[in-house]
Amino acid sequence: MRTITMYAVVLLTLFIVHNAVAQEGNESKIELLEAQKAKITKQEKLALKEEVEAISKRVENGEITLDEANALKMKAAEKRALNIENRIAIIDNKIALLDRNGTENLELDTLNFGTRLEIGYGGRSNDGERIFGISIKENPNRKKVIYDRRTYSDLVVAIGLNNAIIEGQSLDDSPYKIGGSRFFEMGWQWRTRVFKNTNFLRFNYGFSFQFNGLKPKDNQYFVSLENGQSELQEFDYELNKSKLRIDNLVFPMHFELGPSKYTASEKSIRYSLKNQFRIGLGGYAGFNLGTRQKLKYEIDGGNVKDKLKRSYNTNNLIYGLSAYAGVEGVLLYVKYDLNPIFKDAAVEQRNVSLGLRFDL
Repeated sequence: MRTITMYAVVLLTLFIVHNAVAQEGNESKIELLEAQKAKITKQEKLALKEEVEAISKRVENGEITLDEANALKMKAAEKRALNIENRIAIIDNKIALLDRNGTENLELDTLNFGTRLEIGYGGRSNDGERIFGISIKENPNRKKVIYDRRTYSDLVVAIGLNNAIIEGQSLDDSPYKIGGSRFFEMGWQWRTRVFKNTNFLRFNYGFSFQFNGLKPKDNQYFVSLENGQSELQEFDYELNKSKLRIDNLVFPMHFELGPSKYTASEKSIRYSLKNQFRIGLGGYAGFNLGTRQKLKYEIDGGNVKDKLKRSYNTNNLIYGLSAYAGVEGVLLYVKYDLNPIFKDAAVEQRNVSLGLRFDL
């Protein structure tokens, strides 16, 4: 009898303790839920503040008008107000459920908070072990905002007319054919957004191979003299083709300006240059890879082709200014070498190019 009485007392005690602990646990859960409501309001207000600041910066950069900015701010405020209302309603429903049922091990899905909070005892850890207290875990379903990359890359191809600016002469007096002298350029560039919250200014950098061609007029070709100079002389036979080609490896750098299309959602932020005007100003520096001359003519009815690879006293270091302007990936392109084509020349000549550039 004494044993039965002792067991009954123990069971009664455990029941009372269990109810007390459960009641205390439910009250703690409710307090945490109430705290989450304040956290939701604070979080949404902070997000609204950041959105408004981003919109204001777009106005300062000339990307949108003041009326458009006010409309965007109003839309953002309405969205955040609805977020607060809906998320607090979810918390209120959980509080009501807890008051009514006293549910243990209530999982509080904090939506965009990125964590899951489990309160109570008797739950299991990831290892399957019993736990007592509080377990906080990262929410695997959390939606992260994917921001636009700050750096993109493009294949660059340019083609057009080439010639030389000669000291004391106009371009009309150039000894090189205007239409026959051409250039080709191909390279790779990286485009990096300078500022975090706007794409109005970009820094472009990369490398390019330049092939600058000069075709002399009046049956002339280049001759290397004993003093190291190069000059144009008349050829002994009738030339079908006379061309000097200078191959360079350069490293262009440009600051690019222009608007971009801004789109934002809860998942991503994007800046697009599609159908947008842009202009780039900068320069390049590099070195000469080689110089060669190609001659075609006839002797006694036979065709002769000479390919002469020599230095022709051209400069080894290349540096100059360049600029481009256009819409999206089709751009008008100009470049001008600040270094003379030939070293120690009596009359300095500098290469100049005008054409089209394609950022692919």
